[in-house]
Amino acid sequence: MSQHDDAPGAQTPHRYTAALAGTIEERWQDRWDELGTFHADNPTGDLAGDAAGEKFYLLDMFPYPSGKGLHVGHPLGYIATDVVGRYHRMKGKNVLHTLGYDAFGLPAEQYAVQTGQHPRVTTEENIVNMRRQLRRLGLGHDQRRTFATTDPDYVRWTQWIFLQIYGSFYDADAPRADGGTGRARPVTELEAELAAGTRPTPDGRPWAELSPGERADVVDSFRLAYITEAPVNWCPGLGTVLANEEVTADGRSERGNYPVFKRSLRQWNMRITAYADRLVDDLDTIDWPEKVRSMQRNWIGRSTGAHVDFAVPGSDEPLTVFTTRPDTLFGATFMVVSPEHPLLHDGAVPAAWPAGTKDVWTGGAADPRAAVRAYAEAAAAKTDIERQDPERPKTGVFTGIYATNPVNGAEVPLFVADYVLMGYGTGAIMAVPGGDERDFAFAQAYELPVIHTVAPPEGFEGGAYSGDGTVVNSAGPSLSLDGLDVVAAKDAMVAWLEENGAGRGATTYRLRDWLFSRQRYWGEPFPVVYDDEGRAHALPEAMLPVDLPEVPDYSPRTFEPDDALSSPEPPLGRATDWVRVELDLGDGPRTYTRDTNTMPNWAGSCWYELRYLDPRNDQALVDPEIERYWMGPRPATTAADGTAVAANVSGGADLYVGGVEHAVLHLLYARFWHKVLFDLGHVSSSEPFHKLFNQGYIQAYAYADARGQYVPADEVEEAADAAGEPTFTWQGEEVFREYGKMGKSLKNIVTPDDMYATYGADTFRVYEMSMGPLADSRPWDTRAVVGSQRFLQRLWRNVVDEVAGETTVVETAADEATRRLVARTVAEVETEMSAMRVNTAIARMIVLNNHLTGLAQVPREAIEPLVLMVAPVAPHIAEELWSRLGHTTSLAREPFPTADPALLVEETTTCVVQVAGRVRDRLEVPVSIGEDDLRALALQSPAVTRALGGKDIRTVVVRAPKLVNVVPSG
Repeated sequence: MSQHDDAPGAQTPHRYTAALAGTIEERWQDRWDELGTFHADNPTGDLAGDAAGEKFYLLDMFPYPSGKGLHVGHPLGYIATDVVGRYHRMKGKNVLHTLGYDAFGLPAEQYAVQTGQHPRVTTEENIVNMRRQLRRLGLGHDQRRTFATTDPDYVRWTQWIFLQIYGSFYDADAPRADGGTGRARPVTELEAELAAGTRPTPDGRPWAELSPGERADVVDSFRLAYITEAPVNWCPGLGTVLANEEVTADGRSERGNYPVFKRSLRQWNMRITAYADRLVDDLDTIDWPEKVRSMQRNWIGRSTGAHVDFAVPGSDEPLTVFTTRPDTLFGATFMVVSPEHPLLHDGAVPAAWPAGTKDVWTGGAADPRAAVRAYAEAAAAKTDIERQDPERPKTGVFTGIYATNPVNGAEVPLFVADYVLMGYGTGAIMAVPGGDERDFAFAQAYELPVIHTVAPPEGFEGGAYSGDGTVVNSAGPSLSLDGLDVVAAKDAMVAWLEENGAGRGATTYRLRDWLFSRQRYWGEPFPVVYDDEGRAHALPEAMLPVDLPEVPDYSPRTFEPDDALSSPEPPLGRATDWVRVELDLGDGPRTYTRDTNTMPNWAGSCWYELRYLDPRNDQALVDPEIERYWMGPRPATTAADGTAVAANVSGGADLYVGGVEHAVLHLLYARFWHKVLFDLGHVSSSEPFHKLFNQGYIQAYAYADARGQYVPADEVEEAADAAGEPTFTWQGEEVFREYGKMGKSLKNIVTPDDMYATYGADTFRVYEMSMGPLADSRPWDTRAVVGSQRFLQRLWRNVVDEVAGETTVVETAADEATRRLVARTVAEVETEMSAMRVNTAIARMIVLNNHLTGLAQVPREAIEPLVLMVAPVAPHIAEELWSRLGHTTSLAREPFPTADPALLVEETTTCVVQVAGRVRDRLEVPVSIGEDDLRALALQSPAVTRALGGKDIRTVVVRAPKLVNVVPSG
C-alpha cells in the first residue's frame, strides 16, 4: 500500500479529519475577514477601490431568518452562488456577492403573540444564529454590505420608495428612456397640466373651479399608490388581509392554512396593472427560465379581444362583456353575470317571469327577484377560489332579463352564476356553447340552444368545438363572416362593432392591483398621516424613518378566527400617543392620525438588490454612478466565439439564484418597483435581474412504522431481502420509507452544524455540489457524504505527508500523460463551471486527483492547477494547501488555471483493421477512443466493406485503440 492510498492508520497525526478540517476552516474564515478578501470595489463612494475590471453582480434570493435555523437543504443555493462568485473572481472579475435578511414577517410576530417577546428581539437572535451557520460554511460575502430589512436606515429608504410611488401617476403617452412609451411621472407635473388646462379634469370642469378637496380627489385617482374601499381577502386567523397571490386554491391562507373571506375594507393599493404590458413584454429582454416567464405571463393574463355592448330593456347603460373570440358572437345563445353585478340591483330584474320561461331556469323561485336574491346570498358564502373551481358543476338562475345581441338582434336570456366574478373583466360574459366546454355543459343543463360558428372537422362527435376552421352560421343583416378563417373573422367583427358603435377592440388582464396594507405590527409603518377629513398627506423626507412604537400586545384582535364577519383592529391602533400626532407639514401645527396598518413583507424584498450596491449612503437610495456600474444597461459586445451580442437596455444584476416558488410574488413585485424607479430616473436599468437561475431542492427520506408514526431517520438500518430489494428497520421493527421535504415532524432533519462537526464545511460543500445538476431536486443521503470526504483526503495526501506533516510535492516535470490530463481537466472544468455544471466539474477533478494519487511522486505543475480548480468548491482546504505549497497570499484572486492548447491536441495512434484475420485497412485514431466508436469507425471503412463482399458479420473483436478484427459469417 503506497503513501497515497486510503488507509487511516493510527500513525497519521496529520490526516485530514473533520477536526483538522474545522481548525483549517475557521482559521481561514478569520483570515478572510481580516484581509477583506471578498470586498467588492465600487467606482466611487466610501466603498470605492479598483473597479476597473469587468464587474459581476451575483445575488441570492433574500433569506428569512427562521428561528429553526438551517437544515442541509437551505444552503444549496448559497453554496452554488459562492462557487460561481469565487470562480468569476479568479477569472479576474470584480465580484459583488453579499447577503442580507428579509426580517419583517408573520413568524416573528406570531411568536410575539404567543410569548410577548418583541419581534425585533426574536428576529435579531435568529439573524445571529443564521449568520453563524452561514459564516461557518465559508461563503465569500462582502460583509460590509449586509443588512436586515428591519434596520432603521433600510426602513427609511423603503418608506422613501413608497412616497415616490405615492407621488407618481402613470402617463401612458409619455416617452421612456428605453425608447418605449408610457411611464410614471410625478403628480406635481399632473397638477401643473390640470391647472394649465393641457390635461382635462375627469368631469371637464376647469381646475380653478374645483375646491381643494375636489382637486385632491382628482389627483388621488391618478396616483400609483392609492386608497380604496374594495373587496379584499380577509383572514381572521392571521388578523390581516392577503393579496390574491397569498391565498391557496382552497381559499385558505398560504401561511397557516386559515380560512379566507371576502370583506370590504379601506386599504392601500399599488397600481401594478398600469405596468401589465411592460411586465409581460420585457420578459423577452431578460435571461430567465421559460417556466418562470410563462408563470408571470399567465398570472398577468393579458387577453386581446373586444368589448361588446348588449342592450338591456329598462337600463340606460348597455351590458358590456369582454370576449377573446368576437368572431363567435353569432353563436352567443345566453349570457351570464356575476351575483354582484350592479345590473341586478338597479331595478332591471322584472317582478315576474317572462312568458315561455322554462322551469329549469327558475331555480324553483316564484319570481326572478326572489331567484336572484336567493342565488346571490348563497354565492356570498363561497370564496372566489371555490366559485372558480373547474371541477365544480356550473349552476345559475335566469334573471328574467333578455339582452339584445348587437350583431343579429337576437334576444339572449341573461343568467346569474357564481363562477363569474365581478372583479375580473366586466363581471359579465357572453356564452357560446358551440365553442366552449363550460358553456356547453351549462347549455345542456339549462336546455339552451347550441350554435357552432366554426365548422367542426369530419368525425366530430358533438359537443363544443374550440379549434380552428372555417367560420359558419355567422351571417346577419349587415355582416357575414361565413367562409373566413378565425383570425380574419375576429378582425372583421371588431371593425364592424367599432363602425356601428356596438363595441370596440380591447385588451384585458387577469392581474389586479396589488393590495398593500396589512393589519399587523411587525412591518414598515406607512409614511403618511391623515387629516380630520380622512385625506392622506405624505410625510416629508426629513421625518423618515417612521419607527414602530411600543404596543401593549401584538395580537390582532378579531372575533373567532373562523368568523367571516370579524373586523380587524391592528396592533398599532393601541399606541394611541403614536397614532394621534401634532405635526407641521407646511401650513402650521395640526393634529393628524397615523395609518395603523403596515406594509407587507414584500416591500423590503422589492429593492434590496439596490441597497447592496451602496449600503451606507444616507443621501440617496443609491449613488447613480454606482448603480449604473453594477446594474446599468449592457452595451453591445462580442462573445468569445466571435458572435455579436446586442446591447440590452434592461440591465440588472448579472445572476440571481433562488427557488421557483418566488416566480410570481417576489419577482413580479420587485420588477414593478424597479420599473417605477427607472421611470422616475432613480435607476438606469429597466429590470432588476438580468439572468435568473432556479436551483432544485434537497429532499430527504423519512421512515414511518406500521402505525404511520415517524421514527428518527438516522437510526434506521437498511438491508436487502432475498430478491435484492431494500428493507428498513428501526430498533428491530420494520419501517417504510417515503420521500419528501425535511422537517422536524418527519424526524429527518440534518443540520449544517451536524455536517461541520462530522465532516467539515468543505466536505459538505463538495457533497451538495456533486449530488447532481443544480437545477434538479435530489435526495439527501448522509452516508454518501463520505465519498466527498475521501476526495478531499486524497487531495490532502497528494500534497501533505500524513505522518510528518511536510509537503511532499516535487519540482520535477510531470510525464506527458499527466500533463495532457491536467490540460484536458482545466479545459473541461472551465467549460463546466462557466455553465454552472458544478457536479460535472467536480467529477473531472476527481479523475485528475485519482490519477495523481497513483503516481509515486506528485509534481507541482500538476497539483497546483488542481488546487486552484478545487478552490471555488472547497476553498478552505485549497487555501491551506496553496499556503503549504509556498504561496504567501490567498488564492481567492489567483488567476484560474489555463490549458496549454498544444496539450489539448489529442495524441493519435494507428489502428490495424482486419477482416477474417487479414489486414484490410489502417486507421489513424485518438489513443483515447472507446471500443464502440472504434468499432463503428472500422465498419465504415470502404476497404472492410469490399472485403466482406456482402457477407453478414458474425462478430467484431475490438482491442482499442490498436486492433479491430471483423469476423464474417460462413
